[in-house]
Amino acid sequence: MSEEKLLIRSLWWSVRTDGTAPFDTAHLKVYYPAVATGDDAERLTGVFGPDPAGAPYPVVLFMSGVNVGQEAYRRFAVAIAEAGFVVVTVDRVGELFGGLRGLTPGVELDAARPDAYGTRPTCPAIGAILASLAELAELAPLRGALDLDRVALGGHSAGGTVVLQSARYFPGVRAVFAWGAHNMVATMLGWEPGTVLPAQVACPVLLGVGTNDGVIQGSADRYGEDGANRPDPVRRTFDEALPEGANLLAIIKGANHFGIADADPTAARAFLDGPAETDALPPFAALTATFLHTHLSGRPHAEVELAGFEAEHVQLIRPRSDEC
Repeated sequence: MSEEKLLIRSLWWSVRTDGTAPFDTAHLKVYYPAVATGDDAERLTGVFGPDPAGAPYPVVLFMSGVNVGQEAYRRFAVAIAEAGFVVVTVDRVGELFGGLRGLTPGVELDAARPDAYGTRPTCPAIGAILASLAELAELAPLRGALDLDRVALGGHSAGGTVVLQSARYFPGVRAVFAWGAHNMVATMLGWEPGTVLPAQVACPVLLGVGTNDGVIQGSADRYGEDGANRPDPVRRTFDEALPEGANLLAIIKGANHFGIADADPTAARAFLDGPAETDALPPFAALTATFLHTHLSGRPHAEVELAGFEAEHVQLIRPRSDEC
């Protein structure tokens, strides 16, 4: 990410997903590399056309954590878009556990139960969003700018979990990444305590976690575990849940659960989090962009850059075999 940064602009879009109205609508923010012409249309509308130099761009769909608004991820989304991707974030108010309503990536609970897991995505909203992006790609100003045959799914916290549980069901998905996410499942769904499920992915996966993640630790009882004495769920996911392949685990010393987001102190569970002794966003964004270039864009030397990636406070763990 040492080259000159691209100009990034954004626009909004909406799509109907699963659920009962009005809790069935996802509002999207689409970040894209743009070009400024200085013409009257830009001045009057604030809309910039996509930069044709890199079009069509690989698409990154990023799913939020529970009750974390998409604006919390704006800096991260812009950093990825500056590397030459179209990045889509999502706000979707729907049903949470226990009949509550809130911002959620959406989980079909029945698809996460023992008799159904692995038969369909646990997050059907992903399919609806990708279908809507195909429509958006045929309209101005983004006509021809989105390459939906080269897609990455990313997520934070619960958003990362549903991506891990859903990715292989959507054509075009070539890479998956998540921060502060694992694939353990709640005992309330009928699973034994401490269960880590196989991820539903068929592509390389990048997982990131901070050593001060208080939210994951504070949620241990959901999985029938003692928060003071449990193996790291993200490390267990990396070791036990992923198929063999070019997967990566980034452990960032001193980072916390909201390390790549701007936490809202009035919502979600940032009050459980550990201290942010390290700013995880710059190194994890740089690593994610290099990972995505390696598996989506085919940028020259990306694989070499990924193999030699180093950053302060970042420990990179690779599988014993890098065979795909």
